[in-house]
Amino acid sequence: MSRAVTVSGIGGPRLTLGFDRFDRLDLDRHLAVHGRLRAPDLDDLVRMAEQVDLRGRGGAGFPFARKLMAVAARVKYPTTDPPPLLPGEKSDSRGSAEDVVVVVNGAEGEPGSAKDKVLLGRAPHLVLDGAQIAASALGTQRIVVAVEDDEAARSVRAAISERRMPARIVRLTERFISGESGAVVRAINGETPIPPGVKVRASESGVDGCPTLLSNTETFAQLAVLVSLGPDLYASAGTEDEPGTTLLTVGGTQVVEAPLGTPLPAVLDQCGADPSPGVLVGGYHGMWLDAGGVSRAVLSRAGMRRVGGTVGAGIILPLTRGTCPLGEVTRIAAYMAAQSAGQCGPCRLGLPDVVRSLNALTEGAGTVEDVRRAAGVGRGRGACTHPDGTARFVLSAMEAFGADIDAHRWGGGCGLSTYGVLPLPVPDGTEVRVAIDWSRCDGHGLCAYLVPELIQLDRHGFPVVLGTDVPAWMEKDVQKAVAMCPALALRVVGGI
Repeated sequence: MSRAVTVSGIGGPRLTLGFDRFDRLDLDRHLAVHGRLRAPDLDDLVRMAEQVDLRGRGGAGFPFARKLMAVAARVKYPTTDPPPLLPGEKSDSRGSAEDVVVVVNGAEGEPGSAKDKVLLGRAPHLVLDGAQIAASALGTQRIVVAVEDDEAARSVRAAISERRMPARIVRLTERFISGESGAVVRAINGETPIPPGVKVRASESGVDGCPTLLSNTETFAQLAVLVSLGPDLYASAGTEDEPGTTLLTVGGTQVVEAPLGTPLPAVLDQCGADPSPGVLVGGYHGMWLDAGGVSRAVLSRAGMRRVGGTVGAGIILPLTRGTCPLGEVTRIAAYMAAQSAGQCGPCRLGLPDVVRSLNALTEGAGTVEDVRRAAGVGRGRGACTHPDGTARFVLSAMEAFGADIDAHRWGGGCGLSTYGVLPLPVPDGTEVRVAIDWSRCDGHGLCAYLVPELIQLDRHGFPVVLGTDVPAWMEKDVQKAVAMCPALALRVVGGI
């Protein structure tokens, strides 16, 4: 992994069982710790997942049993009692069980998350157990593990070799949107790894056009723990409505396994984190909680909803005292704007407008209403969830940091510097930005016409450049704008 990550727990370990003794559980250690698991049939596995309401741990929280049944419904099983046909479906439209693909989504494009990398790096056999259990229930041997991290890829490759299982690894580009299910399927299929724009269920047409069961790393590990313990023992941790444990990444560098229903302050205490002036829950598509919300927050879907938060993918980012909250939010919003796929208006134009409105608010020239208006323009109309998730992050900050925002609006600033405490990827030297040579610029305005996402004109007709990295999808447009600038004033700076 790219950064040192510590692992701890509250209550008895399950997913992290054995971590206190071993840096990595190879096959022999894994069998000694977890034992050899049985392979339930499909009906039994669905029943177990329904009994504990097993949900995906990738952020959306979709019921795992429903995913299993959706894939099974697309397959011809040699039984006298096949799954019922979907409305309008013909009996010969289903494929054979051998066509089904099980995909472990190990993409953690979000800088604040490390839990899945920890699982793949230290307990790869637990994840592969879950994938193999699901594949066996669906009657297939086709398993794909999609990963971004070098260390995780090496660990999984070694585990697959130890098990001699017919699984393959696909490397993904590390971007924020890499983990979106459609982007993962496209990457495995050798296509551009971005969300497809049109919602296509993987259960209907996923890898190679086949029915695909796709879920994230922790979900498959949870499935293995469920089969190992059985539903009753699995439900001995957590709450009655939300049994089990979950993995959390706190501050980007600490992974904690905790029972669902654990108070958020207990997790922050475990990690030595200060809940003031605010805590981001759910990552950069999540929501901010102020100190009062943090004190009442409980780690469950229902508990987080009560305080206006979300568990999401288990990312918890406390904001360090002494840094400017609004500056940190603006910095992350700029990163999110540059991470889009650039294939729809809400991303291409909407997210840059959100950044501009935040910049104005930070400088004391804008209003909260301007930010809300910019964030709401493309709501529900994006090609994927990226613009809506980013808007949720920004809008929740407007509620959580009211005092800091007032200081910026009425005093021109809060007196604090922005130290960049929220995690972002380490620059690799290839990042480029647009700059203006003011000794040459005559205010022709052509650049704003060619790249409106990055440049707008002020009231005097001179360009104002958005201070974000140039997204990959904009590189050709930026090169064209540089070449066509009548005054040769437009520049691209940075890169290698």
